[in-house]
Amino acid sequence: MNRFVTAERALRTAAPHQLLDAVRRVLTDQYAADSVELYLADYGLTVLQPVSVLPHTLQPVSVANSPAGRAFGAQEPYVETLPGDLVRAHLPVTVRGDRLGVLTVTLPGGEHADRCLGELAEIAEVLGHEVVVAERDTDLYLQARRRDRLTLAAEMQWQLLPGRSCARPEYELGAQLEPAYAVFGDNFDWSATADRLSLYVTNGMGEGIEASLLTNLAINALRNARRAGLPIADQAALADQAVYAHYRGRCYLSVLMLDIELATGRVRAVDAGSPRLLRLRRGAVERMPFDAQLPLGMFEETDYVAQEFTVEPGDRLVFVSDGVYGAASPGGAAYGDAALARAIQSTRLLPAAEVPRAVLRELSGHRGGPVPDDDALVVCLDWRGREGPGKAEVRGCG
Repeated sequence: MNRFVTAERALRTAAPHQLLDAVRRVLTDQYAADSVELYLADYGLTVLQPVSVLPHTLQPVSVANSPAGRAFGAQEPYVETLPGDLVRAHLPVTVRGDRLGVLTVTLPGGEHADRCLGELAEIAEVLGHEVVVAERDTDLYLQARRRDRLTLAAEMQWQLLPGRSCARPEYELGAQLEPAYAVFGDNFDWSATADRLSLYVTNGMGEGIEASLLTNLAINALRNARRAGLPIADQAALADQAVYAHYRGRCYLSVLMLDIELATGRVRAVDAGSPRLLRLRRGAVERMPFDAQLPLGMFEETDYVAQEFTVEPGDRLVFVSDGVYGAASPGGAAYGDAALARAIQSTRLLPAAEVPRAVLRELSGHRGGPVPDDDALVVCLDWRGREGPGKAEVRGCG
């Protein structure tokens, strides 16, 4: 049995809370590893947190200026040369484009490291898949991701999300919520089949638990309608009825919904409230105009109508909540579409997964402080399209 198969089997048969122990054993025995550590990105995407039994024995490392952070950001292995003819390989731990963290392995350098690097990168990918599955049965990896304690509302919101990034041949997605540890009502959701991508960006009213409960109700109503095979306008109508039936118009939720045909780039959209969509196409940024419709749950039995447009290969779509474009400077000036357009231009060379965090950093500079008064949500979709019938590999997202 070759050593990669041995490593894969060890991970697949390990207890959920013992994945790191299993990968340490097999990399030590089969690859002569001197040390093995797993780091997971925190909710704010600022540091990589070590996975270990509390209290942590290792310090977090920065995403912005560390070797492990370099591997995480570039999504490519990064190798450091150490004294004593050793190297330290930092390997992205990623599942279908969702960037979880980094596996760091110290091992003998030279030809040994060169021969091992490809297999170690594959083992890091297998580890990522096993972490995602293990999170159903243990809190270890979710605990490792938090730099600070989450509020209960934030805990509920993060558990509702599909991930923070996703990749398929036709597109790449990235998203981020702020303040990461105290988020209230903003949310996003996506799901893909072989033929379609559904993408929702929501902005619920209120604060704390009440905002989170409203968002949970609306998102699950939308998912229920989508999984029943309903068209996007009917999904909005069903969720609208669910929210109104519970709150009777006292609380409501804004949502921007997109349904994209992967083969053609044809988009059906329902704009029911405050989230905005800007498009970067051939170097120019413009706000996508939609006919405004009522938020979900404002009135009884609201009808919704889908509008259509087409995305082209090379398009970048950036979705933002009102906590972004409405954020005020110390002098009271709103961030607005002009500043958003500049932020989108300045981040045009970044991959989709890194754009939301970069835009939120620029927003923090506009506010003049790191703590926002409202939730801020950014979602970025890079559209590549399909090259031809049957040529796209289907891997699934969300």
